[in-house]
Amino acid sequence: MSRALVLSRSRWTAVLVATALSAVAAQPALATPPSIPSKATAQAELNALTVSTEGSMTGYTRELFPHWTTVGGCSTRETVLKRDGSGVVVGSDCYPTSGSWYSQYDGVTLTSASSVDIDHVVALAEAWRSGASSWSTSTRQAFANDLNRPQLIAVSASSNRSKGDQDPSTWKPTRTSYHCTYSRMWIRSKYAWGLRLQSAEKSAVQGMLNTCA
Repeated sequence: MSRALVLSRSRWTAVLVATALSAVAAQPALATPPSIPSKATAQAELNALTVSTEGSMTGYTRELFPHWTTVGGCSTRETVLKRDGSGVVVGSDCYPTSGSWYSQYDGVTLTSASSVDIDHVVALAEAWRSGASSWSTSTRQAFANDLNRPQLIAVSASSNRSKGDQDPSTWKPTRTSYHCTYSRMWIRSKYAWGLRLQSAEKSAVQGMLNTCA
């Protein structure tokens, strides 16, 4: 085989590798909150949850759920931004200076950290109505900054504000392909924290869980 042909093939291989790497880099970052249960485990946890009438909002304020706390020199928000983003570069203050974030709720890719919200999958007000009203402030703080379960996720500000404090009976991610994952996250958070759910909420969550393969 001629030296020219070997060089030609080497260059072609280099082009193919570069193209492949470029394609991977172009793919959106996928948020990966921890401890998302399997469908079977989520079903068992859903079956174990207490179903009852939703509580009132009496006495609720967001200040009763202190956040964001500092973890290893970075706030919980900054930690999730780094975890859920792609190519995230942070400054000495832990705040991202560059990167991109793919919002699983609505399929939007964001390139500015200021456009990204950290959603409490089970909203603080929803937790209050579901049993957190009887918790201590320290327990509510732990819930609001839970990095060990799928309770926090980086999403677009618009999708987070559209959701507000609603449960799945009145709000679901517009990306239907994410309903399976969202239901498993919701179930795990409520189960882990011993929160109740109402009948309509359980039906909606079960419907989303049924979409899992």
